[in-house]
Amino acid sequence: MATARKRPRPDNDETQAGCPFTVTYPDSNETKKKARRRRQESEREMPRPMIQRSPFSPLGEFKHPNGTLDRRYRIQPFQRWIKMTRYNSFVLKGVKYYNGDFIFVANSSTIKPQKNPHEAFQLKKKSDYDWVARILEIRASDGNHVYARVYWMYWPGELPSGTQEGKRIIQGRQSYHGQDELIASNHMDVIDVFSVTASATVNHWDENKDEVQSALYWRQALDVRNRKLSVAQPRCRCKRPENPDKSLTLCTNEECKKWLHDRCLVHEALLNTYKRLGNDKPHKSAPIEEGQEEGQEEGERPKRLLSPSESGVAQTAQHSIDVDPEEQQATIKLTVVENGEAVKTKHSMTGAVAFGTESKKGGRPRKWEPSGSSRARPYEGLFEAAIRGNVSPLVIEIRDLRENVTREEKEWTESIGCLVCGHQIN
Repeated sequence: MATARKRPRPDNDETQAGCPFTVTYPDSNETKKKARRRRQESEREMPRPMIQRSPFSPLGEFKHPNGTLDRRYRIQPFQRWIKMTRYNSFVLKGVKYYNGDFIFVANSSTIKPQKNPHEAFQLKKKSDYDWVARILEIRASDGNHVYARVYWMYWPGELPSGTQEGKRIIQGRQSYHGQDELIASNHMDVIDVFSVTASATVNHWDENKDEVQSALYWRQALDVRNRKLSVAQPRCRCKRPENPDKSLTLCTNEECKKWLHDRCLVHEALLNTYKRLGNDKPHKSAPIEEGQEEGQEEGERPKRLLSPSESGVAQTAQHSIDVDPEEQQATIKLTVVENGEAVKTKHSMTGAVAFGTESKKGGRPRKWEPSGSSRARPYEGLFEAAIRGNVSPLVIEIRDLRENVTREEKEWTESIGCLVCGHQIN
């Protein structure tokens, strides 16, 4: 039997939110081998595993032998857990929390780590934020002993070493993860509700929709049994996902309609400029065609502000338990449950996305973005560029930084072509 790995916290005597319950997961091999014995044993000695149906359905590809995030689990001590009354909600400091709600859980009140041979990695402490969880079940013996069984949401930086995303092996935050992005998971724990600090709004982001929501969101899910991460939708010629905090440009060719990273567009323009002018050749602009004067009012340029769309998750419950953390007592209502159950600074194109002389951030270069090497970005220190969105058709403004070149023009604009089909973007 695999014991549960829980998020680290101080010893129980350091917090009011000590939790006596542990989640364990039966081995599939153990289940087969001991099926006959389990039928002969009493429920008290070996309770049958329960099944938690996953509330998360990621849109991206998710490869798993069983094709599901559902989990078989047991709660220990089982008899103590099952004898407690099950509730649809609880009230803490005047705030009502329901089954299915997302919550913030204080770092200082989460659970002491336990060794798990099947899930050996440990989560990194996210000191700047509370952890986020989704309530699956609420049980209580009285107002002072109220517990919630939860699924944890991961911050991208908590993705463990060896995480498999499609064919890639990754760890931690990736360049496409947004500031307010979370990762859904099937990592289960039981917590004392005194650990809850606030209600959280977490939306499921459908990458095919354009709604903007100022809230936390998720699009990927992690199966902690095998460290497999669902794949985010690829974009652009580079086939890398979109970062919700950065802008994309839509190709206006009706037969293409591909979303392109602005960073990739600027890199392509600078690379072409370097190939044409090199280190010492001056630039000479071609005559501007009629109807494309600089400063022309912006038309209907396709824009996309990439932030999450709300999942619409909502639950209604009529029965509740009140929790009073200050007085350490609460009143349980008589009727119980009846077996029931981002800052999105997307480029608006009224400003500019600059690229060329900025310093490269550390980390391993990604295929979808220009490498920090001089071979991949030979234009660094020679040219810089920015997308101008206040003109139509869309243009990139290029600036010549070379000091040893006699030139008439230091800045000029060029049209932008789709990186996939080559069509000029209007």
